Amino acid sequence: MVLLQHVLYPCLAATFWLWQFLGRLHPLIVHFPVALLCIALLLEVVGWYRRSADWRAGITALVWIGTLSSVLAAGLGLLLVNQEAYSGATVTSHQWLGLATVFLAVCTVLALRSGRMQLYRGLLGGTVIGVGLAGHYGALLTHGDDYLTSVLPLHNEKAPGTSDASFAFVSSNQPLTVKQIEDLNLEVRSILAHTCYSCHSATKTKGELRLDKKDLVLKGGKHGVILKPGHPEDSELIRRVSLPAGDKEAMPTKGKRLSEKEVALLSFWIKQGAPWPDGPEKSLYRVAALAPRLPAIPLATVDITQPIDRFVSAYFQANKLAWKGVVDDRTYIRRVYLDVVGLLPSPVDVQQFMVDTSPDKRNVLVRKLLARNEAYAQHWLTFWNDALRNDYTGTGYVTGGRSDITTWLYQSLKKNKPYNWFVRELISPTKQSAGFIKGIQWRGTINASQRTEMQAAQNVAQVLLGLNLKCASCHDSFISDWKLADAYAFANVFADSTLEINRCDKPTGKLAGRRILFNELGTISVDAPTEQRLRELADFLVQPKDGRLYRTVVNRIWAQLMGRGIVEPVDAMDNQPWSQDLLDWLAYDFVQNGYDLKKLMYAILTSKTYQLPSVGVKDAGLLTAPTYAFEGMVRRRLTAEQFADAVSLSFNPIYQDTAIVKRLPQTIHREIPFVRASLVKNDAFLTALGRPNRETVSTSRLSQANLLQALELTNGLTFNEALKRGAEIWKVNYPSSDALVKKLYWQALGREPAPRELAVARQLLGKTPSIDGIQDLVWAIALHPEFQLIY
Repeated sequence: MVLLQHVLYPCLAATFWLWQFLGRLHPLIVHFPVALLCIALLLEVVGWYRRSADWRAGITALVWIGTLSSVLAAGLGLLLVNQEAYSGATVTSHQWLGLATVFLAVCTVLALRSGRMQLYRGLLGGTVIGVGLAGHYGALLTHGDDYLTSVLPLHNEKAPGTSDASFAFVSSNQPLTVKQIEDLNLEVRSILAHTCYSCHSATKTKGELRLDKKDLVLKGGKHGVILKPGHPEDSELIRRVSLPAGDKEAMPTKGKRLSEKEVALLSFWIKQGAPWPDGPEKSLYRVAALAPRLPAIPLATVDITQPIDRFVSAYFQANKLAWKGVVDDRTYIRRVYLDVVGLLPSPVDVQQFMVDTSPDKRNVLVRKLLARNEAYAQHWLTFWNDALRNDYTGTGYVTGGRSDITTWLYQSLKKNKPYNWFVRELISPTKQSAGFIKGIQWRGTINASQRTEMQAAQNVAQVLLGLNLKCASCHDSFISDWKLADAYAFANVFADSTLEINRCDKPTGKLAGRRILFNELGTISVDAPTEQRLRELADFLVQPKDGRLYRTVVNRIWAQLMGRGIVEPVDAMDNQPWSQDLLDWLAYDFVQNGYDLKKLMYAILTSKTYQLPSVGVKDAGLLTAPTYAFEGMVRRRLTAEQFADAVSLSFNPIYQDTAIVKRLPQTIHREIPFVRASLVKNDAFLTALGRPNRETVSTSRLSQANLLQALELTNGLTFNEALKRGAEIWKVNYPSSDALVKKLYWQALGREPAPRELAVARQLLGKTPSIDGIQDLVWAIALHPEFQLIY
């Protein structure tokens, strides 16, 4: 899917107008034939109520037509989204809901053909719900986020004493201060940047109109001036953005329309005289400091002594939050086992830990786990494989256009290689570590932004520095200050010959030279051989004064252990952290402690902050919302690899055949008590549970359950075969139901079954457990939230 969207479709779009034309047929296909599924459900309900089969032939035809139309609509939709520059969370929701609807529709047809009417009716209902939800998000794209709510009575009610322009920086009937004018200007320019610059900036100038510079805004375009300072009612800009979506003069012509609040803000700005700063213009975007910083550690209290906890305590006080009690021993040992070595603790480990009365037993436990070098490396291999897009099979390996770094990575993790040397060997690589910057040599014609040199620039920037160069690889970025020339200059550091700049895949005839992204770190020898340039780049990036490199990695480790970064998303390090002081101190301390990842983890894992009760989040979007407040570790689902290993330890190994393990040195094979999921090639089971294909960098995984995961855990061959094999073993070893149930609970959940759980299990198993009964029981335990989640 990712390959089709980012490689294949852009190439087709650049060469043939037909794909754009077909993409625009998407609404036509959606608005009529897919709606036949809704009619089919209505007729199905009426037929069921009347107990009549008179309409069966017609309903069947409607279902078939609607399903085929949904498939066609989804295909055209994928074309459209890559032709018309749609983007954002609403587009993503619309796209994935549409694909889920297609999946449900196909399942509906299959159920109908097989005569399973009850399943068919349920799937048809789900399909119609999918049509409704996908259609809703499609309407939001076309008509705005308030498409439905704008007609409700409460939507237009204003609080007493407020006006249409009741923004934070507006003083009623009072002249604006210098600070308020500055804030107003930034608000307006942010609106223009996100909705207008794609067509009206230095990159693209439709109608000879540019909106990115003061003099050009006031000059207007080929149709004349667009605003009259002091008079929004006479300004063409306000008229155009206020027109209904279907009007041919409405702006913007595509993508999300301006909200009423945004239009009111533009009107207020023009009424104030359209102020724009004189002299050098301030960036629209927050730019994080590059240099390291050592903040003062807040004062300790009787029970808050560890530096991390002292920073968090100061944050809690500032945000009027209270400390909660730490989790119990059983929760803590399970949590820290999964986070450090990716495995469940054995029943013996849990029992011994719970009866241990030593005051420092949690610190001792963390040290022991971090000293399990093989298990640690096998677990954290997953995290770094995702980030460094290292995998065992896939695109590029057959043709030699890609190389893996598995052996180097495993040994680096096992030895706890200092992070500065880890980075140095990725950028100025040995033969074993060259796969990261080598990237993937795609077969056939690709767009310029996917050249291996540009991949190296993008991936180094994203993974090591937490910044996005992907937008700037095609055109000047709309989400940051990075320019196309910056991306090409950095890519040229990795290139044997200087690359010609391509804007939106069209050659410009210009060259960008060679330079590092942050000039403060050093100057690359422009004419030096590639190998020397890479050594220089590595030396520059790993300097202690490159605070960004070390803030990025400590933020990634914090996010992995706590479920949410201090800065989120973790690839956007210019975003505001919830605690700048904590982030800066962790990065500074990390450097002072010899770039030691395990020491960093030890500090986090032994903090009272890590031991707080987990926090459940219903909507993942809340984690990146401006209103986010840190209260403790975010409750999260086991990763695909953790889940597979947990099943292997609790019930029966999912992966038993060591032949499917990636070829590693025999010393590594001898360290594997069972085949860890991190070491096997991707398959349908791991994919369903969230393992990415690793053809692109993946620095976070969704923790929410999804339909594909539910289907795999319900009907997946790999999972069910493992449970069946395990049931056969358990039946032989535990002929008594009570003993079997108690052992299973200790093995999987680290506790005794509750009386009610034991009663239900007895009822399921009977006096003499059967293989089917045991399989059903272990399946139910494996799907239990207590097994699937890290609390």
